Amino acid sequence: MTELATTRRSLHGVAELLLAGPQHRAAGRIELRVADGGFATVVAPALRLDGDHLVTNSVRVPLAGRTYLDVAAAAGLTAGEPEGVYSGGPGVRPDETITLDAAALTTLLRGFADGDRALREFAPDATPVLWPEHFDVAITLDEVNYGVSPGDGYLGEPYAYVGPFEPREGGFWNAPFGAARPLTDLDGAITEFFRAGRDLV
Repeated sequence: MTELATTRRSLHGVAELLLAGPQHRAAGRIELRVADGGFATVVAPALRLDGDHLVTNSVRVPLAGRTYLDVAAAAGLTAGEPEGVYSGGPGVRPDETITLDAAALTTLLRGFADGDRALREFAPDATPVLWPEHFDVAITLDEVNYGVSPGDGYLGEPYAYVGPFEPREGGFWNAPFGAARPLTDLDGAITEFFRAGRDLV
């Protein structure tokens, strides 16, 4: 597994086991948000990934080289996924060791930040959500999903996507779920990609 894939899996575990799970147990909500330096819960408990640390109102816990159970204990949390909400999550176990490569971490978190900024520019009235199941930041408008993924089984690097509920045909639609473009190919033009997709649905 590459450094990007390993780091992505560890971050996905942080989102699911250390943020969304505790938030769901406390408030019944799973959605997260992109935040400066990483991502965070949307309601209490106030939990945030800041680079390679988990931050609460009282502690800042380093992640790399520790298990989710160890980090949760240091932060006064119980590690675990949101139970009974979805299936098909990452399958990261609480006893797995968190592995973070510095360059990969920068790439992945920059992708989320750029995606969140592009979504807000594209649709100012919508609130982007970072979903812990698929680990993407996204919005839905008029039965079309727009978002940025840090990579997955379809494409192993950060990419932007446009996913209409109903399949479309044509050169723009190059993915099973609609259209996808690696962020490296878009060279910052993520908003323009979303607009192009909107014009074609």
